[in-house]
Amino acid sequence: MSEAERVYTDHFLLDENTVIDFVRENLDYFHQEASLHVKEIGDGNINYVFRIWDDKTGQSLVVKQADKRLKSSGRPLGVYRNKIEAEILKLQNAFAPGKVPHIYHYSEPMCALTMEDISDFKNLRIALLEGNIYENLSQEITDFMVQVLLSTTDLLMNRHLKKDLVKKFTNVELCDISEDLVFTEPYFNYKNRNIITKGNEAFVNSVLYADEPLKKEVGVLRNTFMNASQALIHGDLHSGSIFINETGIKIIDPEFAFYGPIGYDVGNVIGNLFFSLANKIVMAPDHIEFISWIKQTIAAIFDQFKEKALHKLKTEVTFPLYNASFIEDYVANIMSDTVGMAGTEMIRRIVGDTKVKDLDLITDIKEKIKMERGLIFSATSFIKNRDKYKRGIDLINEFDRYRKGVNL
Repeated sequence: MSEAERVYTDHFLLDENTVIDFVRENLDYFHQEASLHVKEIGDGNINYVFRIWDDKTGQSLVVKQADKRLKSSGRPLGVYRNKIEAEILKLQNAFAPGKVPHIYHYSEPMCALTMEDISDFKNLRIALLEGNIYENLSQEITDFMVQVLLSTTDLLMNRHLKKDLVKKFTNVELCDISEDLVFTEPYFNYKNRNIITKGNEAFVNSVLYADEPLKKEVGVLRNTFMNASQALIHGDLHSGSIFINETGIKIIDPEFAFYGPIGYDVGNVIGNLFFSLANKIVMAPDHIEFISWIKQTIAAIFDQFKEKALHKLKTEVTFPLYNASFIEDYVANIMSDTVGMAGTEMIRRIVGDTKVKDLDLITDIKEKIKMERGLIFSATSFIKNRDKYKRGIDLINEFDRYRKGVNL
């Protein structure tokens, strides 16, 4: 440990004053005489995020610090997640160079991660709500997922190294959150935390809580999430964790990362883009260009991931038992998981206690109820019938069919 870091031997929360001292004492990044500015930019529930910059040089960076308690409830929470994030970002950058922020420094005592400022990129969820179109989205996000996810499987990685990483990135506390919020409470509200749009209570009870065949299939997906140590997944890859501009993407916030099923990440991306589509159908139905593009993008992400995964594995896998037939089945199983996981993500954002702005911004309650029902009907079909969807357009067609068939 350096002399500078010894100043920070005990965890305390940084603020807009102390974070500048922290940066100066731990990094040789800014000139010592620089007049620095700082702004707290975090909007999450478990971290504090600061942007620090020098107007004269244009230099900037970001400090992300883990708190020991949830901001909202004060519930205790372990801080190991930021160390996981620092190490995950370094690994991801090795497999997909430039697609995640560069790491400058990590302070273990302070649980503080200092990294590249990505202000030149825009939060994808916000950008889509504003109606922005990015023709490079499907190519960029599928490149990232194929490069990172498949490279960390034991089809392409030394099996002993992979097992070491499984142990290293066992993420008990944050997996616990996903196991509850994604795979349990939307179907079995045992903690009474679900938040259901008024007028949809009976619908949710009938279509989710009382559907035993659905719960069985969710149980299968839950078991896969908990036990399929397939690849080093991001674990929370929604549109708020993706930043984009015309030149590329940056993926942030891999604090939920662990060794899990590849389809969980791919399904999270697809499931969240359905919310962008739903928002525009209700709020800006005349924005035909955007609606057409987002539908094409959802379909393209499914199709391009499948195509790129098959190509990468057939090209790079050398173990003789993993022949072409094995690889085709392997990828088919990933795509089945993808569809089912997209369904669980869609449902949990609608009835769980962690919402998305895309739906929250719909102020016409009647239209919101109709859209939520269309999304839930689609999602339950994705979960129950996940093996039947072979092309991305099949998902879009299913959504359109259910949405148009909703009656109040």
